[in-house]
Amino acid sequence: MIQLKDIEAAAARLQGQLLHTPCVASRTLSDITGAQVFLKFENLQFTASFKERGACNKLAQLTPFERQRGVIAMSAGNHAQGLAYHAQRLGLRAVIVMPRFTPGIKVERTRSFGAEIVVYGDTLDEARAHALTLAAQQQLIFVHPYDDADIVAGQGTAALEMLQDVPELDTLVVAVGGGGLIAGMATAAKAIKLGIQIIGVQTTRFPAMFNAIKGTHHPQGSSSIAEGIAVGTPGKIPQAIIARLVDDLLLVDEGDIEQAIVMLLEVEKTLVEGAGAAGLAALLKYPERFQGKKVGLVLCGGNIDPLLLAAIIERGMVRAGRLARIRVSARDVPGTLAKITATVAEAGANIDEVHHQRAFTTLAAQNVEIELVIQTRGPQHIADVLAQLLAAGLAAQLVR
Repeated sequence: MIQLKDIEAAAARLQGQLLHTPCVASRTLSDITGAQVFLKFENLQFTASFKERGACNKLAQLTPFERQRGVIAMSAGNHAQGLAYHAQRLGLRAVIVMPRFTPGIKVERTRSFGAEIVVYGDTLDEARAHALTLAAQQQLIFVHPYDDADIVAGQGTAALEMLQDVPELDTLVVAVGGGGLIAGMATAAKAIKLGIQIIGVQTTRFPAMFNAIKGTHHPQGSSSIAEGIAVGTPGKIPQAIIARLVDDLLLVDEGDIEQAIVMLLEVEKTLVEGAGAAGLAALLKYPERFQGKKVGLVLCGGNIDPLLLAAIIERGMVRAGRLARIRVSARDVPGTLAKITATVAEAGANIDEVHHQRAFTTLAAQNVEIELVIQTRGPQHIADVLAQLLAAGLAAQLVR
């Protein structure tokens, strides 16, 4: 089992090699969730993820002969970038096998650090099997993203920093994929502060660790917005630590994570990927669980595809009632569209899109159906827009 001294030794190795990221209070998120929320900004690391900690700790301990051979890993992106960056810094060859679902931004960033990229498999397990084959063929050192004692010890340094900066924390909420981060953090935190609560968060689509620890049989999905924790097989080393030290595991849905991403962007002006938002998603979904507690959240990564982010923001605006689709039925005569748009403008809403539908409708041939996508201030404003359209003699309804 990994001990506090292993994590402290890792912290000494990492000194000056990566950022001691800030851990600061968020007043607004505290007001929203009912807990005292402190955010650990691991998305500010050079590769925008905590994964640098474990990768750097591992590479720092390779023998000269192992360094000469080079390293190989499988990763959906963050471990890949952390390993590639520190391998480049140390002058080592790095080969990374990435599953096909890895976002393009993570593939390109990893390649920019000089790594040789092999895209293979539809799951992390398939990528891992191929990486092991290549390691044997090319005599490379396989560096597992989470099932490795040195990796786990490196990740645990995040908890050391959090408790140095905010000693009064009584709960840590940590995203769980293979389990390396929470295993390292739990080892450090429980040794420093015995009564501290460690809560893990997984997605309902990838509940492998949840099932392994709790003995449940939740089905596994094929993809998740939180691809960084979309792990089908939990690590054996982390699982043993989690079973002993982690107090509970919670599940969150894709929509919960989307909401948390948008909230962090709006409230904290900070960009996180799906895995990085999992902790906040748990606080939003289970507020009674954390009421009044001093909670440390790890924003564990910030590598998100810009197109995915754009879709998440738009969907978040729909959920918040700030983007709405309304359908207006009216006589198909000159001036009708102008009347509709003028009425919406008078109600203070902005029109994003207009769809003028004549053929695909069950209305009489003399009528037209017009769909508008409008920007509003919220649900009450949507109701005001609909009321104004009805007052203008136009049949209008919200399309859900």
